[in-house]
Amino acid sequence: MEHLDVVIVGAGLSGIGAACHLEERCPGKTYALLESRHALGGTWDLFRYPGIRSDSDMHTLGYSFKPWRARKAIADGPSIYDYMVETADEYDLHDHIRYHHGLRKASWSSAANQWILEIESTDHPDAKRPGERTQLSCNFLFMCSGYFNYERGHRPEFEGSDRFRGRIVDPQFWPEDLDYEDKRVAVIGSGATAITIVPSMAEKAAHVTMVQRSPSYVVSRPDVDVIANTLRKFLPAKWAYAITRFKNVQLQRLLYRRTRTDPERIKRLLLDRVRKQLPSNCDVETHFTPSYDPWDQRLCLVPNGDLFDAINDGRASVVTDHIDCFTESGIQMESGEKVEADIIVTATGLELKVLGGVEFDVDGKKIDFADTWSYKGMMYSGVPNLAQTFGYINASWTLRADLTSEYVCRLLNRMDERGARRVVARLRPEDEAMPARPWIEDFTPGYMQRMMHLFPKQGDRSPWQNTQNYTADKKLIRNAPLEDGALFFES
Repeated sequence: MEHLDVVIVGAGLSGIGAACHLEERCPGKTYALLESRHALGGTWDLFRYPGIRSDSDMHTLGYSFKPWRARKAIADGPSIYDYMVETADEYDLHDHIRYHHGLRKASWSSAANQWILEIESTDHPDAKRPGERTQLSCNFLFMCSGYFNYERGHRPEFEGSDRFRGRIVDPQFWPEDLDYEDKRVAVIGSGATAITIVPSMAEKAAHVTMVQRSPSYVVSRPDVDVIANTLRKFLPAKWAYAITRFKNVQLQRLLYRRTRTDPERIKRLLLDRVRKQLPSNCDVETHFTPSYDPWDQRLCLVPNGDLFDAINDGRASVVTDHIDCFTESGIQMESGEKVEADIIVTATGLELKVLGGVEFDVDGKKIDFADTWSYKGMMYSGVPNLAQTFGYINASWTLRADLTSEYVCRLLNRMDERGARRVVARLRPEDEAMPARPWIEDFTPGYMQRMMHLFPKQGDRSPWQNTQNYTADKKLIRNAPLEDGALFFES
């Protein structure tokens, strides 16, 4: 069978970045990107709902090595996709991407010191033989497939949904033929997807109602970074980008730290801003005041106050209540209130997958990742030659994706220097009794809580922590010695 040095799984934001780092830092390695879909882009190609955009600024969501040059820092989905394609062009990645290649099983052989990958030709009109299984071997497997299920989102069962005479739409699979002009629309959800869709659909719809069981924290900010755009006029693009990236990282870090040390003060500041942007008769306490502290779940961005403008103009409204059932003409709330709708959008969240749902085994023994310990948030105890990219929940995903790719390249180069054929993390004697903690702590959204028991554990000490702290990670991942007593290089 064909053999490669490295296989990267996923050609989304993480996978494209990983390949660029590999090209730059490990130029002699043979590699391929396996992409189960028909195009690169991942999230930024899959999601096509109205208003699709970043929820983070592109100076931190963009790659460390490729400046974001567009005027808008909060970018729409097509602009982000174009940025990724441009990156793939610049690094000549297209010939390395194998589309319609879905990794289904990965088996590690200690005798051969390699992974045997079972790949399925995915069912797509462009695929030659959908369902066909082939094999590929590699020395190192780098999982960059994200964390959610591309086949389905989380959709609760709503009583009476079969009675609804209109159309029910899932944002993850937005129909190209959906005509919502002058239609009544109900968007179920209060997260980033709902808060993006509502003002965008309100531009054409007769009226859009955001139906939420409980509110999220929202914060309005401009979609243009004036400082970044000014710096670009006077400095080389890379310098301007680096300065802006540093500025925004520090601001993100400061805000997050304040939510941990003084949550009540941050809560008051956020809600005061909301009140200033809404009519005096708006019930902010009911519709915009969550029961949790800021950053226990992600803050939802409202670029240029578009959601508030839609509410102020009467084009959108918010209903906060539990859904009783769907009716022929809309949604019946438990309070008795009725939300009339021609279209219902179920922006009810994601479904997570552990390492892309791939089945793993080591020498024939199936791996249950819930039994493993997370090594620096990217490798797993007892599992050789495997790394995963999982970004931040409290900052831009790509900040950590870049760090992870840098680390993997350091690891591969050190293996070559030492003549090692495998590298594996193992608990040290002093780590054996450390308490187990959830892989992601102090973060309470339903999509995380529903699946966290399937993810690896983290400990109370380095290197077994998944810190979710960019400043700490730069020391732990970028600068710390590879040989730390827990990572073993073996021939």
